[in-house]
Amino acid sequence: MRWLVGLSLCVMCIMGGCSRQSSVSDTQGLVVKLHDRGLSRESLLQALPKRLSSADSLIWTESYLKQWIKDELVYDVAQRNMDDETKAEIDRLVDSYRRSLIRYRYQEQLVKERLSANITEAEKEAFYTENREEFVLDHSLIKGLFLKVPLGAPNLSEVKRWYRSKSEDSIEKIEKYSVQNAVVYEYFYDKWVDFDELMLNIPQTVTDEAAFLRTHAYLEAADSSFCYLLNIDEFIPKGEIAPYEYVAPQVFEMLVNQRKVKFLKDFEEELYDDAVRAGDVVFFPE
Repeated sequence: MRWLVGLSLCVMCIMGGCSRQSSVSDTQGLVVKLHDRGLSRESLLQALPKRLSSADSLIWTESYLKQWIKDELVYDVAQRNMDDETKAEIDRLVDSYRRSLIRYRYQEQLVKERLSANITEAEKEAFYTENREEFVLDHSLIKGLFLKVPLGAPNLSEVKRWYRSKSEDSIEKIEKYSVQNAVVYEYFYDKWVDFDELMLNIPQTVTDEAAFLRTHAYLEAADSSFCYLLNIDEFIPKGEIAPYEYVAPQVFEMLVNQRKVKFLKDFEEELYDDAVRAGDVVFFPE
């Protein structure tokens, strides 16, 4: 069990920020070494889950180091006992995967830099107009204002009057008031938001969403601690076509995906033609 005692001391050193280094240069910064391989303190700390207690960190680290050693030992045994043909096949698979990953990452970068930049606002709007049926809402949208204020906050009756008005004076008063008193203040008269998502913040259940939105321009609710105030200035019920400004990011992604295949195919053809013309490609007849 001497190795476990040493391991525990090593872990305690890590958790305590010990900076003592070995006199052998190639072991500096290592937590554990096996043959010609080692695990660095930095790698261990990066893997360490956050918010663990000192005791739990010690247990986790001991388990992690033991498993690292086991994995390396199994790898060594596998290396010694694997035939050359299998090793060669693994090397081919690793190389193939590496090449595929590099191509994929570069193509994604290319699409982002070239294709995405070339999609105009007019093209997005045209695509939206031609494919409106693709953008049917599965949830209602609203524009307005939302406040969450502690029940004990000052001048709450005034706030209840202000939030019902869109006047600049009322909005300015709400903004100044919210800095000191509101837990949540959301102004969205200028953009559409998900009604269901917003209602998650309000302790009131709405069973018939469409009927509620047709008959309510305001919503006031309270629990034991807070008052919730919602001004519903505009709404679009579920089942209607989503407005362009709400789905513009989705339209953009759809256009990119639609053109991506052709863009990459044309790019490959261009590379091929250039290489042939430059004489980089040489065909050998049978």
